[in-house]
Amino acid sequence: MATNTITKLIDALSARTNFGRLIKEVEKGNTRYLVSRGGKPKMVIMGVEDYLKNVIKQPELLATIQLSAQKSGLDKMSNQEIEAEISDYRRSKSKK
Repeated sequence: MATNTITKLIDALSARTNFGRLIKEVEKGNTRYLVSRGGKPKMVIMGVEDYLKNVIKQPELLATIQLSAQKSGLDKMSNQEIEAEISDYRRSKSKK
């Protein structure tokens, strides 16, 4: 994400009626939205990459791995599938 991220103010009604457009803009990685209701800031809409890099502040490698897993669909594995993968790996290691 570029360091020239722009934060735009938007009211809740406009955010709701233009949500699809907002998603496209935050996906590009250069815009955040500060959503207000009754003139008071209530929430921020930002892209996942922006969130991982600037809010959670995970190590860059971990953020990259997570985004890669999301893009390839690996983040949708069930707990049972994860446990099966771990068991298979451990079995393969113990055979060596």
